[in-house]
Amino acid sequence: MRRTVADLAFSRFFTISIEIQSHVTADPSPKEARRFQGTMYSSIFQSAKNGHFVNPFHAKCEARGSNDTKGLSVNPTRTIQAASTEEHSCEFGSTKYFALCAFGGVLSCGITHTAVVPLDLVKCRIQVDAAKYKNIFHGFKLTVAEEGMRALGKGWAPTFIGYSMQGLCKFGFYEVFKDVYSKLLGEENTFLWRTSLYLAASASAEFFADIALCPMEAIKVRIQTQPGWSNTLREGFPRILKDEGMTGFYKGLVPLWARQIPYTMMKFACFERTVEALYKFVVPKPRSECSKGEQLVVTFAAGYIAGVFCAVVSHPADTIVSKLNQAKGSNFIDVAKSLGLMGMWKGLGPRIIMIGTLTALQWFIYDSVKVFFRLPRPPPPEMPESLKRKLGLVQ
Repeated sequence: MRRTVADLAFSRFFTISIEIQSHVTADPSPKEARRFQGTMYSSIFQSAKNGHFVNPFHAKCEARGSNDTKGLSVNPTRTIQAASTEEHSCEFGSTKYFALCAFGGVLSCGITHTAVVPLDLVKCRIQVDAAKYKNIFHGFKLTVAEEGMRALGKGWAPTFIGYSMQGLCKFGFYEVFKDVYSKLLGEENTFLWRTSLYLAASASAEFFADIALCPMEAIKVRIQTQPGWSNTLREGFPRILKDEGMTGFYKGLVPLWARQIPYTMMKFACFERTVEALYKFVVPKPRSECSKGEQLVVTFAAGYIAGVFCAVVSHPADTIVSKLNQAKGSNFIDVAKSLGLMGMWKGLGPRIIMIGTLTALQWFIYDSVKVFFRLPRPPPPEMPESLKRKLGLVQ
C-alpha cells in the first residue's frame, strides 16, 4: 500500500509541476495567473489532505475530469480505498494470538486481584471468624484499629503472583480449548451448542489455572487470617514447605476446584451470552458500527453482570477454602459440616461487590489488551448460512 500511495503522490506532484511549467512559459495575464494560483493551491491542499500521512488506511487519487481541460478536479470513479477494514497483528487461532491472550489474562487477573486485597482480607476474616468480624465495615475498622493501615495490604505479593499465573492459564487456555472444541463440533454445532462450548472450555482452562494458583492461595489465606503466622511471602513459603512439605501447598486444591471451576464456567458463559444479548436487545446499533470505546463499555457491563452470578455460585466453596487454610489438619468434609449451610454464606455481600467489580475490570482489561495489540475480536456468533437453509429460514 505504501508503494501505491507513494507512486500516486509522485504522479500528483509531477502533474502539478507540468501545470506550473505550462502556465509560466505561456506568460499568462494577471487575471489568469490569479485563477491558476488558486487552482494550484487548492490541488496541493487536496493532495495533502488525502495523503497517507493523514490517514494511512484511506488514500484518494484525483485525476483530470473528463470535461476539464485546464484545472484539476475530483473524479469519484477514481477513488482508491487502501484498506476498508482494520488490519490485525496476527491470525485468529495462531500461536501469537493465544500467547497475547494469555498475557492479557496475566494483566487482567494479577492487577485486579491485587487491587482488591484489602476487601479480600476483610472478606476472608469474616468467613473464618464471623463472631469477631461482624460485617464488612466493622471488619475494616477492627483490622485498622488492631494492626494499622498497613495490615490491609497483607498478602498482596502471593495474590499478585498467584492470580497472574492463574490468569495466564485461565484466559490463554480458554481461547485454546474454545478453538479446539469448536473445530471438533463443526460450524453448525458450535452455534447450536455455544453455551455448552463456553462451559466446557472454561472448565478445562480453570482446571489447570487452579493448579498454578493453589500454592500462592494457601500462603495468602494464612497471612490474612492467622495473625502472627507470617507477614510476607518470603517468610510464608519456606514455613509451609518446612512444616508440611509440598502437600501443604495443595491441601486446598480440591475445594479450590470446587470454588473456581463453577465460578469460571459462570464467568465465561454468562459473559459471552450477556454480550450477545446486549448487542441484540440493548445496544441501538450493530457491533460493527460501534466504536472501540463503545464496545469496551458493553464489555464492562457484561463483565459486571457475570461477576454477580459468579460470586453467588462459588461463595460456599470460597468460604470452605478460607476456613480450610486457616485450620491446620482439617479437611473439606469436616469444614463443611462445622460451618453448616448458613455459615457457608458468610461474607457474601462484600464478595458480590468485590467479584462483580473485579470481573468487570478483568474483562475490560482483557478486551483492552486485545484492542491494543490489534488481535482479532470476532463479533457475537451468528447462525451459519448452511443452518439457516436447513431450518428453512432462507431460500
